[in-house]
Amino acid sequence: MRVLVIGSTGVLGREAVPRLLAAGHRVTGLARNPERAAAVRGLGIEPVVGDLFDSDSMAKALDGCEAVLNLATRIPTRPGQMMRGMAENDRVRAEGSRVLVEAALRSDGVRVIVQEGISFLYADGGDAELDEDAPIDPVGPLRSSVQAHATIARFAEADGRVGVRLRIAALIDDEPMARMLLRLARLRLPVMFGDPAGWFSAIHPSDAAAGAVAALTAPSGVYNVAATPMRKSDVARVVAEAAGVRRARVLRRGLVPGQLKAFARSQRVVSGRLTEATGWRPARPTLAPDWFPRSGK
Repeated sequence: MRVLVIGSTGVLGREAVPRLLAAGHRVTGLARNPERAAAVRGLGIEPVVGDLFDSDSMAKALDGCEAVLNLATRIPTRPGQMMRGMAENDRVRAEGSRVLVEAALRSDGVRVIVQEGISFLYADGGDAELDEDAPIDPVGPLRSSVQAHATIARFAEADGRVGVRLRIAALIDDEPMARMLLRLARLRLPVMFGDPAGWFSAIHPSDAAAGAVAALTAPSGVYNVAATPMRKSDVARVVAEAAGVRRARVLRRGLVPGQLKAFARSQRVVSGRLTEATGWRPARPTLAPDWFPRSGK
């Protein structure tokens, strides 16, 4: 199958591309300009220059493709970039997915779209396991993930088209969130929010990417992508060990500022539906200190 990867040079895209190639797919990567094309080519795949916000441009980029793996995000990595960065990320998810679907519906060849998304949008579930039918409560920047998924669902309504929507747990590896958790632990600031006995769901990017690739064979629908959930107190102990400190704090819900209350929820996310549909299972099922950057930066 010929697959276009959007976001091929990102955290998930870099992990997904070699898995697609190993599975025998013909892979191209979207580049927003000729300069970015060089980075895409460095992954060992052919770049195609296109504008995610222009339907005609995307229609050309999709020429000859049978499937799209949309892993594009622009999540800010520095506190000073947060407001502007989240607005850009919202646009990538909401408007980018809309333009992608418009272009894909003009193509007779594109039959499958797999769209990234996040599991943070689930409402607080206490000790209950949260499958894909559990209630959601998207607030603030979480809403754009729901908008993107609604757009992909409309793609799936067309005859013969498949729209897969992923709800991916917190990515922990040598990436911004993991580095931030280590810094917070060393500064003796909270690394988790909410009830220490509440649940937190994470996933290693290599396993998330493997799940996204496996999802190319799944029926239309929503699928969680998470490793084994852990109590927040246990997550804090793992972060402390990775950071080389005695302990890491969990800030109880009553003390959490309003803009962070969504992250104080208990979210025991399970991924049985994706396993049943594709056979996917995380190779690294339990969060451990070796998930974090070894440099300690």
